[in-house]
Amino acid sequence: MYSLTVADHVMVAHSFKGEEFGPAQRVHGATFVVEAEFRAPKLDRLNLLIDIAAARVELRKILDSFDYNNLDELPEFAGQNTSTEFLCHFIHGKLAEAIRAGRFGEGAKGVESIKVLLRESPLAWAACEAPL
Repeated sequence: MYSLTVADHVMVAHSFKGEEFGPAQRVHGATFVVEAEFRAPKLDRLNLLIDIAAARVELRKILDSFDYNNLDELPEFAGQNTSTEFLCHFIHGKLAEAIRAGRFGEGAKGVESIKVLLRESPLAWAACEAPL
Protein backbone atom coordinates (compact mmCIF):
# COMPACT_ATOMS: atom_id res chain seq x y z
CA MET A 1 0.00 0.00 0.00
CA TYR A 2 1.30 3.44 -0.94
CA SER A 3 0.51 6.62 0.93
CA LEU A 4 0.97 10.32 0.29
CA THR A 5 0.32 13.02 2.88
CA VAL A 6 -0.21 16.76 2.54
CA ALA A 7 -0.55 19.12 5.47
CA ASP A 8 -1.83 22.60 6.32
CA HIS A 9 -3.27 24.35 9.35
CA VAL A 10 -6.45 26.08 10.45
CA MET A 11 -7.33 28.48 13.27
CA VAL A 12 -10.84 28.48 14.72
CA ALA A 13 -12.94 29.51 17.68
CA HIS A 14 -15.69 27.27 19.07
CA SER A 15 -17.39 26.08 22.22
CA PHE A 16 -18.81 22.77 23.39
CA LYS A 17 -22.21 21.91 24.82
CA GLY A 18 -22.26 19.59 27.81
CA GLU A 19 -21.03 19.70 31.36
CA GLU A 20 -18.39 17.10 30.48
CA PHE A 21 -16.45 19.81 28.67
CA GLY A 22 -15.92 22.00 31.73
CA PRO A 23 -14.29 25.32 30.77
CA ALA A 24 -14.35 24.35 27.06
CA GLN A 25 -18.08 25.15 27.16
CA ARG A 26 -16.95 28.76 26.82
CA VAL A 27 -15.76 30.07 23.46
CA HIS A 28 -12.09 29.27 23.02
CA GLY A 29 -9.59 29.15 20.20
CA ALA A 30 -7.83 26.23 18.59
CA THR A 31 -5.10 25.91 16.01
CA PHE A 32 -4.98 22.55 14.24
CA VAL A 33 -2.27 21.12 12.04
CA VAL A 34 -4.21 19.12 9.45
CA GLU A 35 -2.71 16.10 7.69
CA ALA A 36 -4.51 14.35 4.85
CA GLU A 37 -3.09 10.95 3.93
CA PHE A 38 -4.22 9.26 0.72
CA ARG A 39 -3.69 5.51 0.27
CA ALA A 40 -3.70 3.32 -2.82
CA PRO A 41 -2.48 -0.21 -3.56
CA LYS A 42 -0.65 0.87 -6.72
CA LEU A 43 0.64 3.94 -8.52
CA ASP A 44 -0.90 5.39 -11.67
CA ARG A 45 0.69 5.26 -15.15
CA LEU A 46 2.94 8.21 -14.18
CA ASN A 47 4.08 6.45 -10.99
CA LEU A 48 2.06 8.83 -8.81
CA LEU A 49 -0.44 8.04 -6.10
CA ILE A 50 -2.11 11.44 -6.31
CA ASP A 51 -1.11 14.88 -7.57
CA ILE A 52 0.41 16.68 -4.56
CA ALA A 53 -0.49 20.13 -5.89
CA ALA A 54 -4.13 19.15 -6.42
CA ALA A 55 -4.28 17.60 -2.95
CA ARG A 56 -2.87 20.74 -1.35
CA VAL A 57 -5.30 22.98 -3.27
CA GLU A 58 -8.35 20.91 -2.33
CA LEU A 59 -7.33 20.64 1.31
CA ARG A 60 -6.81 24.42 1.46
CA LYS A 61 -10.25 25.05 -0.13
CA ILE A 62 -11.89 22.92 2.54
CA LEU A 63 -10.00 24.63 5.35
CA ASP A 64 -10.73 28.09 3.92
CA SER A 65 -14.44 27.39 4.38
CA PHE A 66 -14.02 27.68 8.16
CA ASP A 67 -10.51 29.05 8.85
CA TYR A 68 -10.48 32.12 11.16
CA ASN A 69 -14.17 31.63 12.00
CA ASN A 70 -16.20 30.85 15.07
CA LEU A 71 -17.53 27.39 14.19
CA ASP A 72 -20.55 27.97 16.45
CA GLU A 73 -21.75 30.60 13.94
CA LEU A 74 -21.42 28.55 10.73
CA PRO A 75 -24.57 26.84 9.41
CA GLU A 76 -22.73 23.62 8.42
CA PHE A 77 -21.78 23.07 12.07
CA ALA A 78 -25.08 24.12 13.67
CA GLY A 79 -25.91 22.05 16.74
CA GLN A 80 -22.62 20.11 16.62
CA ASN A 81 -19.84 19.85 19.14
CA THR A 82 -17.00 20.57 16.74
CA SER A 83 -14.52 18.32 18.50
CA THR A 84 -11.20 17.42 16.93
CA GLU A 85 -12.67 14.03 15.99
CA PHE A 86 -15.74 15.64 14.41
CA LEU A 87 -13.58 17.99 12.33
CA CYS A 88 -11.48 15.04 11.12
CA HIS A 89 -14.64 13.35 9.88
CA PHE A 90 -15.93 16.55 8.27
CA ILE A 91 -12.67 17.14 6.37
CA HIS A 92 -12.50 13.48 5.35
CA GLY A 93 -15.98 13.71 3.83
CA LYS A 94 -15.09 16.85 1.86
CA LEU A 95 -11.88 15.27 0.51
CA ALA A 96 -13.78 12.14 -0.50
CA GLU A 97 -16.35 14.30 -2.32
CA ALA A 98 -13.55 16.12 -4.17
CA ILE A 99 -11.99 12.82 -5.31
CA ARG A 100 -15.36 11.45 -6.48
CA ALA A 101 -16.00 14.71 -8.36
CA GLY A 102 -12.70 14.34 -10.23
CA ARG A 103 -11.01 17.42 -8.74
CA PHE A 104 -7.86 15.41 -8.04
CA GLY A 105 -7.49 14.22 -11.63
CA GLU A 106 -7.37 10.78 -13.20
CA GLY A 107 -4.62 9.43 -10.97
CA ALA A 108 -6.78 9.71 -7.88
CA LYS A 109 -9.12 7.00 -9.13
CA GLY A 110 -6.86 4.45 -7.46
CA VAL A 111 -7.19 6.01 -4.00
CA GLU A 112 -8.91 3.49 -1.73
CA SER A 113 -8.82 5.30 1.60
CA ILE A 114 -8.09 8.62 3.25
CA LYS A 115 -6.85 9.34 6.74
CA VAL A 116 -7.33 12.83 8.14
CA LEU A 117 -5.36 13.69 11.27
CA LEU A 118 -5.70 16.91 13.27
CA ARG A 119 -2.96 17.78 15.72
CA GLU A 120 -4.39 19.93 18.50
CA SER A 121 -1.03 20.12 20.27
CA PRO A 122 2.25 18.19 20.30
CA LEU A 123 0.61 16.02 22.98
CA ALA A 124 -2.87 15.38 21.55
CA TRP A 125 -4.38 14.59 18.16
CA ALA A 126 -7.25 12.71 16.55
CA ALA A 127 -7.78 11.00 13.22
CA CYS A 128 -10.51 9.66 10.98
CA GLU A 129 -9.64 6.92 8.51
CA ALA A 130 -12.13 5.38 6.13
CA PRO A 131 -12.35 3.86 2.65
CA LEU A 132 -13.81 5.82 -0.23
